[in-house]
Amino acid sequence: MDRERENLAAALASARRHVLRQVEGLDDSAMRRPVLPSGWSVLGLLRHLTLSDERYWFEVVVAGEPFDWWPEGKDADWRVSPDESADDIVAAYRAAIGASDAILSTHALDAAPRHREATWDSDDFTDVRDIVQHVILETATHAGQLDAVRELIDGRQYIVL
Repeated sequence: MDRERENLAAALASARRHVLRQVEGLDDSAMRRPVLPSGWSVLGLLRHLTLSDERYWFEVVVAGEPFDWWPEGKDADWRVSPDESADDIVAAYRAAIGASDAILSTHALDAAPRHREATWDSDDFTDVRDIVQHVILETATHAGQLDAVRELIDGRQYIVL
């Protein structure tokens, strides 16, 4: 593995770990409760990361797999039904990470995405490197949002200087 690939993989893994650490120890009720005025919950954010960041960008755009699994409805990637357990949502995120890593291990960073036209602005995503950087940014951004939400839920602070 070359240095750039190692650095990108490490940054992505770090952002993912941050997300998972912020949901550890929360009970089902806390994970479902909307905390911010926009109304999203911790589970909704995990669902979004699973579908929109991991599965969509790596399975569909990078690997060219079919895009026939997206749930229907507005903001479907943020919605979690009451009958879905928090453990299942976390497990789905972990599984999507594993699938994404497997896909990335078989694609060169300078390779063109197989389904580039699926992106909203295909000129911004010319190679796998662009997509990995995008997912790092998205995951890190959402990890930071989880920092604030976790503090509002139970006072736990991730890193405070």
